[in-house]
Amino acid sequence: MEIKDKEWWKETVIYQIYPRSFKDSNADGIGDLPGLISKLDYIQSLGVGLVWLNPIYASPNDDNGYDISNYEAIMPTFGTISDFNTLLVGLHARGIKLLMDLVVNHTSDEHPWFVESRKSRDNPYREYYHWWPAEKGKPPHRYSFFDKKGDAWQFDAATNSYYLHYFSNKQPDLNWENPKVRQEIYQMMRFWLDKGIDGYRLDAISYIAKDTSWPVLSKKEVKEKYDNDWSYFYAKGPKLHEYLHEMHLEVLSKYPDMVTIAETPGIEKEEALQFVHEDRQELHMLYHFKGMGLGYAKEGFKRPDPNGYSLPAFKKLYTEWNDVFSKEGWGTIYLGNHDQPRMLTRWGNDKPEFRVPSSKLLITFLLTMRSTPIFYNGDELGMANIKFESIQDYRDIETLYMYHYLQFQKGDLDQFIKDQQFGARDNSRTPFQWDATPNAGFTTSEPWIKVNPDHVYINLEAQDMDGNSPLNYFRHLVQLRKDHLELIYGEYKLYDPEHEQIFTYTRTLEKTATLIVLNFSDELVPYTIPKELHKKQFQLISNNETSLQQEGHHVTLLPWQALIFKLK
Repeated sequence: MEIKDKEWWKETVIYQIYPRSFKDSNADGIGDLPGLISKLDYIQSLGVGLVWLNPIYASPNDDNGYDISNYEAIMPTFGTISDFNTLLVGLHARGIKLLMDLVVNHTSDEHPWFVESRKSRDNPYREYYHWWPAEKGKPPHRYSFFDKKGDAWQFDAATNSYYLHYFSNKQPDLNWENPKVRQEIYQMMRFWLDKGIDGYRLDAISYIAKDTSWPVLSKKEVKEKYDNDWSYFYAKGPKLHEYLHEMHLEVLSKYPDMVTIAETPGIEKEEALQFVHEDRQELHMLYHFKGMGLGYAKEGFKRPDPNGYSLPAFKKLYTEWNDVFSKEGWGTIYLGNHDQPRMLTRWGNDKPEFRVPSSKLLITFLLTMRSTPIFYNGDELGMANIKFESIQDYRDIETLYMYHYLQFQKGDLDQFIKDQQFGARDNSRTPFQWDATPNAGFTTSEPWIKVNPDHVYINLEAQDMDGNSPLNYFRHLVQLRKDHLELIYGEYKLYDPEHEQIFTYTRTLEKTATLIVLNFSDELVPYTIPKELHKKQFQLISNNETSLQQEGHHVTLLPWQALIFKLK
């Protein structure tokens, strides 16, 4: 059958690896490239086609590598450029492509450009960053995500000026308005593409363009216009699309088989095609943050809503985002990554009796929607949040800065720690659970962050040998997606949008159709297949559980059960 706009990156499954926590080879407690290389056969066994590797560039590690001090060098903790070359060859030999993380909204304050920039006001690198002379008074307020006062302007005494940092004060924002900066970035992108990498995940790319007239924004305006979320202001830089189009012309178009995934905080669905529509000549795919906001209370930082998230709202959101790309462009779908807690705890149920079925249900959802799915390492095992009880156990800049910010504001720190057990990024950054030995087979020494104690029963070694494990279910479903093209390219149609527990949809490509029925609840749910499908024959092709009660078009779903039917 002829499919319009076929692309390898639409058909692949992406596996995100956080190298710091994946596998340690030299007993320093930190994952590294040789450790990752030793596990390439395991990655191949998953059936995935593209590895997204979190940053491995030289960095002082203020934000675990998202503060880069040299774009063309490997962080010594992770290994050498020779290790990198070995990794790339090893992946390609196994038919797996490599996506590098590109962080170009900001650098480290230890990057040579910034070291020069802060030396004097007439330094040639001064215009590589955003500076504001103190004699003009305090600059208009900008919010920093990683500052204990929430202030994105840092005073620097050496030149009596302030510099801009949307993230930590060790992550000064690059001045994309300077064409020299853009050319330096394009040159660096070509450096890695010429080595043979297959593309980039573009970190916070919607923030790169700044309105350098620096309009004053009142609290009232930020609340009314941007719902108190500065992302929505930061993503509206006047020349953003001009810069992305230039990047396409100067770099991306020269490497026709490569792919880009844009991290785009602060954009609405109405803006998505501006980034990825083929005619725009900008990027290939993006991922949004809208889903990640569900299930949090209105007040507090990442405070879980006591009622959990609403399934009708979840269905509505993912259906609307599906519709954005139904005719043009292409989307991705994810439920967890290095910036989010573990997907099992966040969207499923990590209690012992529900852990396995809810892991499998979430895997089913991601692999049967019309998008390129992104899985974070360990989610194929159903790894869960570690739920630290003390601020001393946290390593993540986001949690630590927010703790200090609340201290500064005299907030409720005990409540904050409870909230972080649900929402903290470090929940997903604990070491990969290879086996039941001390430190989960990740390292033979003290790990950089604690290992989840549940590794004694949630680990690769145990699941590899268990035919009913989340891991083997993941492998089965990845293959199922490859074998059934309607699960990739087929039209998506939602049924029963208001049902509080069941998520039902079909994927249809010409005369081929698949029905997916998911019970997003802890309860046994009787359910009637939607009427317009009654003429079809149902052949069960995938099922979490051994038992399925079915009478005609009536099924009873076990808690967190996922059913996939071939429709004939």
